Amino acid sequence: MRRRSLIGLGSLGSLGGLGALACPRAAAALAASAAAALVTGCGFQLRRPQPMPFARIALQGFEPRSPLAEELRRALREVAQVVASPPQAQVVLVALQDRTDRSVVASTTSGQVREMQLRLQFGFRLATPEGAVLAAPAQLVLARDLSFSETAALAKELEEAQQLREMRADIVGQVLRRLASVRLPGG
Repeated sequence: MRRRSLIGLGSLGSLGGLGALACPRAAAALAASAAAALVTGCGFQLRRPQPMPFARIALQGFEPRSPLAEELRRALREVAQVVASPPQAQVVLVALQDRTDRSVVASTTSGQVREMQLRLQFGFRLATPEGAVLAAPAQLVLARDLSFSETAALAKELEEAQQLREMRADIVGQVLRRLASVRLPGG
């Protein structure tokens, strides 16, 4: 009788129907395709660079080896051509201020540093190669507090470098959003 009831189930009783789920690879593939279908069905897309209203941009006023300028160039290469001289560009981004500061916020009674503040300041203006102002001068300022310990000085140094990279990436993102909203004359 037992054998007969399994046969009566048809494909559900055989390995052909649900046997594919017994294989871990097949189950993982099925789960991945189901997740992909759900995510694409809701309109999810990976973050893409914002389209810019210009094709060529020139950067001026940065220090020769500015990490912020390098990060900005890298991000701009995805959406526009970064040119060396303003006459070749449609938009000129002029750096008015590019400054990184580190200051002590808290110390012990014996003078040991316990907390520092990292500040990144970037001031810029946007203009055409002829000098017409496209956007008023803007000042972006980021500040992050960072705890400090003499016993873990190397680790805190690495943490500071990571914080500065993240702050530069944040500033670059804000600049790119402002560039995307620029209206070119006659366009």
